[in-house]
Amino acid sequence: MDFDDQLRRYFGTTDFAALNPDALTAGTDRIGVDLGLETDRNRRFALWALLHILGNAPDLDVTFAEEADREAARNFMDLLAADQE
Repeated sequence: MDFDDQLRRYFGTTDFAALNPDALTAGTDRIGVDLGLETDRNRRFALWALLHILGNAPDLDVTFAEEADREAARNFMDLLAADQE
């Protein structure tokens, strides 16, 4: 999954800084729909991670059926939080 491809797919641009609030909301909504439809665990995690970075990720218990996936998501959140300190 190439990040620029994902930005183009969901937001119509690779220039994330140039997005207006409406385009950001619409793209985030599209990611959420795809997350709900995705069955591949790796792709599902990637979509959730992108939503988390955007501040709009659903709860782990709702998103991930496997405990291992929830633990990976917690580790991801911890890594991001440590990077911001």
